[in-house]
Amino acid sequence: MKYADIDRIYRTIPLDNLPWNNETPPEALVELVRDEKIRPCKTIDLGCGAGNYAIYLAGLGFDMTGVDSSPTAIKIAEEHAKKQGVRCRFIIADLIGDLHEVTDTFDFAFDWEFLHHIFPEDREAYIRNVHKITSPGATYFSACFSENDPQFGGSGKYRETRIGTRLYFSSESEIRELVSPYFIIRELKTIEVGGKSGSHKAVYLLAERR
Repeated sequence: MKYADIDRIYRTIPLDNLPWNNETPPEALVELVRDEKIRPCKTIDLGCGAGNYAIYLAGLGFDMTGVDSSPTAIKIAEEHAKKQGVRCRFIIADLIGDLHEVTDTFDFAFDWEFLHHIFPEDREAYIRNVHKITSPGATYFSACFSENDPQFGGSGKYRETRIGTRLYFSSESEIRELVSPYFIIRELKTIEVGGKSGSHKAVYLLAERR
């Protein structure tokens, strides 16, 4: 199944019109920091887009790296970080490729509403990459659309968006099966999260690298 051209989307659609681009960090991420479940450390934002959440964490003292496959998104992220006066490293890389561009290892890795952009046949490669670039005992945090979410007018596993992307909606059991060989699951639940088109249900994962 073919993926949408994400770089073309960043080149042709204003950031304000991208459903996933929010300058305000998600409450679930804010809570992890506020409750000190995550403290400033070497961190990577997987599928960072325009860098909003990487910049937020960098402002709190995190040593931040952001990765995205879109050169346009990375350029925007670099400009935003410079404008806000924070230091972030941004890398262009295919997160389901061999990820040779990422040579460091990290204590905290997260992907916020990114995993639903990866189809099931490529998720094993992705989670192996997350394992590869994290240190033993590192924390992995993820949130992706739940199959119980009514977004985009359907109940199917694959759904089309208004900007031409195709998303895969997951169950908790699918995420458990995907992650368990590589990470010890600490929390796995379905939560309600905000979005530009209203609230939606997401599968929330907090795990520790084996």
